[in-house]
Amino acid sequence: MPDKNSIHKEFNFSEGELLLINKPYNWTSFDVVGKIRNAFKPLKLKVGHAGTLDPLATGLLIICTGKLTKQIDTFQAEEKEYTGTMVLGATTPSYDLETAVDQSFPLDGITEDQIRANCETFLGEINQFPPAHSAIKINGERLYEKARRGEEVERRTRKVTVNEFEITRTELPEIDFRVVCSKGTYIRSLVHDFGAALNNGAYLSKLTRTRSGNFNLTDAYEVMELVNHIRSLKTEIATVG
Repeated sequence: MPDKNSIHKEFNFSEGELLLINKPYNWTSFDVVGKIRNAFKPLKLKVGHAGTLDPLATGLLIICTGKLTKQIDTFQAEEKEYTGTMVLGATTPSYDLETAVDQSFPLDGITEDQIRANCETFLGEINQFPPAHSAIKINGERLYEKARRGEEVERRTRKVTVNEFEITRTELPEIDFRVVCSKGTYIRSLVHDFGAALNNGAYLSKLTRTRSGNFNLTDAYEVMELVNHIRSLKTEIATVG
């Protein structure tokens, strides 16, 4: 992460700033946007994010302010990189830790060679079902709202591209991995499908976005570090605005 001294006083938030944030665990992407937007009050300033991270995921979240919010779609379309951990031998309805395990499978006979070779089947352009517990809207309602009510969720496949998929640690039932993929790829779905391809099950237990386009997590600020700095600049920001 950047040194605290690297936060300078030359921001021009109204004209537009791109802010790299390390999204905390159990925060929604909108929580981060709201916290930063509130830091500007009473100045009314446009603030938005370029690419949602699930609440249980951490890592790089790109925040745009002012006139730069018009470029959010451009930043959102960039290639993403993630590191994470999956648990083999079980599934959950949400494909992650948001819901409890609903099925378990024996791990007998599954080798590390099989696990590594399985990655190759997911490289390139693939069809992927989004998780039932996702923020995608169908008929104006988010899928996770229906799923949480126990309703049947209609899902449509989407084409995504996986450029790199490698295993970095295998200590069953845990498997660490790194993925480089296109916009719109659900890593939870990738993990779920990875388990199914082994005639088994898998769910995501940890996920961190490490890169989006040319922007890296190592250059990101902690949320409250930046919020406190913005609050300390209120007089200057109001003058600029």
